[in-house]
Amino acid sequence: MNRFKKWAQREYPLRFRLLALLPAGILFVFLIPYVLIMLGPRLDLALRLPAASLGIVNILAGALLIAIGLIYAFGSIGLQLFQAGGTPLPVMATHRLLATGVFKQCRNPMSFGTICLYLGISILVGSISSLLIVIIFSALLMLYIKAVEERELALRFGAEYAAYKAVTPFIIPRVAFRHKSDRGR
Repeated sequence: MNRFKKWAQREYPLRFRLLALLPAGILFVFLIPYVLIMLGPRLDLALRLPAASLGIVNILAGALLIAIGLIYAFGSIGLQLFQAGGTPLPVMATHRLLATGVFKQCRNPMSFGTICLYLGISILVGSISSLLIVIIFSALLMLYIKAVEERELALRFGAEYAAYKAVTPFIIPRVAFRHKSDRGR
């Protein structure tokens, strides 16, 4: 892991970081949604699964989850690119621990956003197969974060990460609403 720590300290100009995100963007923004929208319903037909359509409920729930997902996923990517000098990709890791914005609400806002986005798409499409694909993808993502990413962050950021981890939820954001009397402080 020491070799990784040294490698992760390398700084890249913004244009290289943006270019590095293109393949990941194609996968996460186009390919996975394509699978959920086009292949999920076909798999439902092949497996003779019923449609999971509740009309307007699917539209409202799906749209809400997609909106939440976009806010968290793209909010976290923007912070990693512009405030932490890195990307979500391990090959161009961030140089600063982020604990502001969406990272103040949970330690993995990009994962939370991605899961919400894909759940929203699955609900909007009304496909049981798409929903199962999202659940499997989410479980694998959680396992990866726990087994690899958290250890790597602890190595790179040490006590700072341990303190952040102790007070910040893993995946489900803690959204605090301030009372009117708290705003002036």
